[in-house]
Amino acid sequence: MPSRARRRLPWVLGWLLAAAAGAAWLAQQSLARQREAFDTDARIVHRLLSQRAVQHDAMLGTLALLQPGAERPEQRLPALQPQVLRVLRRDPGASWPDTAWAAAEGQSRQLRRAVLAGADFAHGRATLLIGGVPASFALDIDLRQAVPVAEWPIAADSPVRVSLQHEGHELELQSGRALAGPWHFDARKRLASDSQPFDVVLSQRVGWAALPWGAMALWSLAAAGAVAAIGAWRRQRSARRRAEELLRLGQVARLNALGELAAGMAHELNQPLTAVLANTQGALRLLADDPPETDAARGAMQQAAAQARRASEVLGRLRRAVERPDAHAALQPVALSEAVRNALYLLEPECRRRHVEPALHGGHELQVMADPVALEQIVHNLLLNALQALEAVPPAQRALALGLAAEGGSGVLRVEDSGPGIPDDQLPHVFEPFYSTRRGGLGLGLSLCETLAAGMGGSLSAQPRAPRGAVFRLALPLAAA
Repeated sequence: MPSRARRRLPWVLGWLLAAAAGAAWLAQQSLARQREAFDTDARIVHRLLSQRAVQHDAMLGTLALLQPGAERPEQRLPALQPQVLRVLRRDPGASWPDTAWAAAEGQSRQLRRAVLAGADFAHGRATLLIGGVPASFALDIDLRQAVPVAEWPIAADSPVRVSLQHEGHELELQSGRALAGPWHFDARKRLASDSQPFDVVLSQRVGWAALPWGAMALWSLAAAGAVAAIGAWRRQRSARRRAEELLRLGQVARLNALGELAAGMAHELNQPLTAVLANTQGALRLLADDPPETDAARGAMQQAAAQARRASEVLGRLRRAVERPDAHAALQPVALSEAVRNALYLLEPECRRRHVEPALHGGHELQVMADPVALEQIVHNLLLNALQALEAVPPAQRALALGLAAEGGSGVLRVEDSGPGIPDDQLPHVFEPFYSTRRGGLGLGLSLCETLAAGMGGSLSAQPRAPRGAVFRLALPLAAA
């Protein structure tokens, strides 16, 4: 898998997780709202049907209490109440058309209330009966007409199904729109009337189409935007840290390069100044042996000698001021692979810009004795030189390999590039100060790296790479186990 894809994979997984969690929460909230609406409809349906059932009981109770005369005014009741199909009356000495009604009348007298004489759910009818004195009455009711359409809370095309159930029989009051889905809502409650022990049953299927897909899509887009913003912030912070680290390394490199330069200048100028001092002192002795010279000549020679000493002391102080401290005093166990990874991290933008994919092999547990800052500067300089060399070849031919291994008592880092390489006649001079194979180079980088490596008890060497390119080998003492 390419490194760019590996870097993006955690962010993609994070977005998927956030999008899935948010979508699940939105779906749960939508289902909860639909369930709440379903429960509300169920309570309203139960209340309306219970009111009709209590009304039927009140009709029978009124008829039994008033005991209409021979004119039978109760026969006008079906015209006033559409759900009442007919009103039957049994006077003393008469009998009911159904023998089961006689038993129901006895039960009614015993309970002193209306009872259910019979239910025919196949035809949607039920008969209520109340025993009275001298006459008893029965209502033949159309249960479907008992539904108060004007107040019914559920639309005709709703997916909610409503039915009445009694002793294994069922009467469908509203069929509901058939839906297939993984979620199922149910509600069951008995009517608030002892004479009509019917269960009101509501059910609803909720399918995938009922989920808030628009809101979930917006949430996914928002999650993607948030992940992208976090990623941009992290990249910006990483770039800022990388720039700060590069600035620190650059400052260290400039100081070390200044030390190299000042040390070289002090070494080069100290010899002629020493010669001036010696010649001036000799002249003073000669003047003292020769015929006497004037006091002014002697004073001038003394001033020349004093100025020469002063120049030598100034250069000595300069050298001591910029001279690096003893490297051995700062040595400590350092993970060589960690130093390499830090340098690769800092140079990651340079690698991407040059289309170079560094490959690191072996030695992940290798520890060497080194100054962490000096080691990081050496690795950074070697990698930067390799990247600059790779600019001279086409992108498809660019390769950069780093190998870590233990050889004898040393931890070795090999930096191999497929650049144009170093000519054989220039190879012995690459570590000399002010010698550079690159146009515009100062020629201090490799010299400084070799000095730093030697100061830590190690070495830095260069050799050609077959068939093309260069190999730099850094060896440092292994840390004690």
